[in-house]
This record gives sequence, structure tokens and C-alpha cells, in this order.
Amino acid sequence: MTGRTWTNWGRTSRSTPARVVRPRSAEAVARALRDASADGLAVRPVGAAHSFTALARTEGVLLETTGLAGLRSIDRDRGRITVGGGTTIAAVARIAGRFGLAFQNLGDIDHQTIAGAIGTGTHGTGGAFGPIASQVVGLRLVTPAGEVLDLGEDDPLLLAARVSLGALGVVTAVTLQLAPAFGLAADERAEPLRPVVEGFADRVAAADHFEFYWFPGTELALTKTNTRIPLDEVGPQGSRLQRLIDDEVLANGLFELTCRLGRRAPLLVPTINRIASRTVAERSYAAPSHAVFTSPRRVRFAETEWGVPLEALPEAFEAFRSAVRRSGLRISFPVEVRAVAADESAWLSTSYARPTAYIAAHCYHRDVRREYLRIAERVFRGFDGRPHWGKLHTRDAADLRGRYPRFDDFLAVRRRLDPGGLLRNPHLDRVLGLP
Repeated sequence: MTGRTWTNWGRTSRSTPARVVRPRSAEAVARALRDASADGLAVRPVGAAHSFTALARTEGVLLETTGLAGLRSIDRDRGRITVGGGTTIAAVARIAGRFGLAFQNLGDIDHQTIAGAIGTGTHGTGGAFGPIASQVVGLRLVTPAGEVLDLGEDDPLLLAARVSLGALGVVTAVTLQLAPAFGLAADERAEPLRPVVEGFADRVAAADHFEFYWFPGTELALTKTNTRIPLDEVGPQGSRLQRLIDDEVLANGLFELTCRLGRRAPLLVPTINRIASRTVAERSYAAPSHAVFTSPRRVRFAETEWGVPLEALPEAFEAFRSAVRRSGLRISFPVEVRAVAADESAWLSTSYARPTAYIAAHCYHRDVRREYLRIAERVFRGFDGRPHWGKLHTRDAADLRGRYPRFDDFLAVRRRLDPGGLLRNPHLDRVLGLP
């Protein structure tokens, strides 16, 4: 297929590739890479296109991995499952659930492919839990030369390949170390903002999974505390009608309308935010873990997210809040704050070697405020912030090198596996430097 304009989910990046290839096996991936090399075309792999950056943008070959999906093998005794790299997180969770297994930790969106999620450092929340990539114990990687590498948990290359931005090869299969299936008891409520921010590290330490949202211009935090419970304690899930009202009508349909209203009448945004933060229903419920970790996200947005040292969160958050207030910008989307454990499973993990708090700033996709995103970047960079690899930022290799102790080790692997720069694009050239 040629001549088709490709656009990512958030509508923040688009390109017209020379051709689109949809392989269904590692061998087909290897053939596509060799063909592209022979034709002098660069290649970029893409899954669900949920990265907000230009990570997948190419005028060469766009290699769509969604055909590399499904269960490959299961080891129930060890709690391990191998799936195709193009399998969505939602599908992995469903497959794993049939065998009594579950992800230890997840983000709040599940339609990314597993390879894309781990490759950009998707993380979730939980002070004792690492990002999704930390659950990876094996990968099948097709290199730019067309070589198929099976990387086991003791292979040193796995430290580079878990979070690789699609710069080392194409991940066609992933082996995950999962947990016995469990439930989560969720408690959601509105609380005064200041004590939540000041006590954030304590709240993270006290809960299995803790996060909060803040609508700019308000003094309330919308907190969510998830406690792990045995699956048999979950109980009935309530009516489908009530879930439809909560998740689709209120969380998505009404929010879409308020975002559109805020775009047309910016002066109303502070009032809308105050009403939203005060009228969000407080609720407690229990469900299988995947149903609590993730939520439907129908309203499109653009996002920047930064990982700062956990202990720096109160000062960093207050600096950001003050900068937004001074700017006079009216932002309808809430800011999301989460945390994960220090991670040494991947050299480019944004929580590498330090417990990390994440602060995510969003904009409605029809009203992207670049100034707002720049404020977030300027503030969090001052707190040794590391930008999420799949979310908007302007940092380059010279800046990022000082934030990752093993940055040059990763680049050495990249030069070895892709000496000709087959997997290059301008975005990778900026964040990693030339191969």
C-alpha cells in the first residue's frame, strides 16, 4: 500500500510513507527489512499509534505490527506467557486471565500493543512495582539485518531491548512474567490538594497503587487508591447500565462536551474545572485488576509526561502549578500524578535507578496549548525530569545523555545492531543522536 497518510491516535504526528507493510511473522518482518534496505528506504515500526511523538513517522516504510498478535505459548507453572508483539494489552490481559494470570502493574489505557507499550516505557503506578517493561523476561527481536534474536532473561541485550524506542529492531514476540490473577479494591474521592501533594510519598508507600488528578485552577485532588485483594473477594460487578453511565456517558461523553465548550468559551474553563472536581462521584468498588487499572479513553488529547525523583514531587508540582497560574492559560484537562519503583530492567527506563513520580499534562486534541506543554517541560526539566519516550517533549540526545547513566551503553548496542541507520527518522536522530 502506498500514498496513504498515516496519523497517530492523538493527531499530533502524521506522514505519508512510501509503503505500508503488515507482516504476520518474524520471517515476514525480516523480509520487509531486507527489502527496504535494498530500496534505500528507512523503516519505522508502529503498533496502535498511541505515542504522541513523531516516533513512528516515516516517508519510507511503515511496518505495522498489529498482525503479529496472539498467544504463542504459556507456562502456567512459572506464570509466564509469550504473545506476539502486536497483541494489545487488553488482549494480553484477556488471554492471561483465562489461565489465572494478570499483569502486576498497568497504565490506564490498554489499547496499545505490548511491544509499543514496553518500547516507550509505559509504567502505571505503584510504589513497589516497576513499569510494564520490568515484567518482560524475554523478547524475539528482528534486527535491521534480518537476523532473528531470541533474548532470554539472562541475555545482556535485554537491558537495551526492553525499552528501545524501536531503534534496535522489530519486537515480534514478548514473554511476560505475570502474577496469579488478583482483584483490586478501588477507592476514589476528592480531597484537599495541598495535603495530598505534600504527603504524596507517604500515600504511595502506604497503598499498593495510588494516584491523583488535579484540574488546573482548583484546590482539590481526585485521588484513586487501589488495594490488591484475592480474586474471589471481588464479588458481583454491578449493572452493565451503571458501568455504561459511569465510563462512557460521564467519563467520556460529558467530558468531550465540556472540552468543546471550554475551547469555544475559554473564560468558562475555571468554572467548568471547579464544578468537575467537586461533582466527581466518590465511590468504592472491587473488580478484577485489569478492569480497575484501565479505563476507556474516548476523548483524544495531546500529552507531555515527566518522571522526577519521588522526593521532588511536592516542590516540582507546586512549581508547575505556580507557573500555570502565572501564565493565565485555561486548561480543561486534568493533570495526572503517579509513581513507580526504581527500575533497573532497562537502561532507558524513565524510572531507571530511582523511585519516580510522574506528572502528566494533557490538552484536548482540538485545542493543543503548546505554551502549556512548554511550561511543563521547562519546570520538570529543572527537577532532573526525564520525559516519557512516547509523549511530547523537545529534549535532544545531548540533554538526555546526562539523565540516563547507561545512555551511551544503549547507543553502543544501537550502532552494533543498526550500523546503517535503517530504523532512523528525524525524531530518533534528535533524541538518540545519529547511529
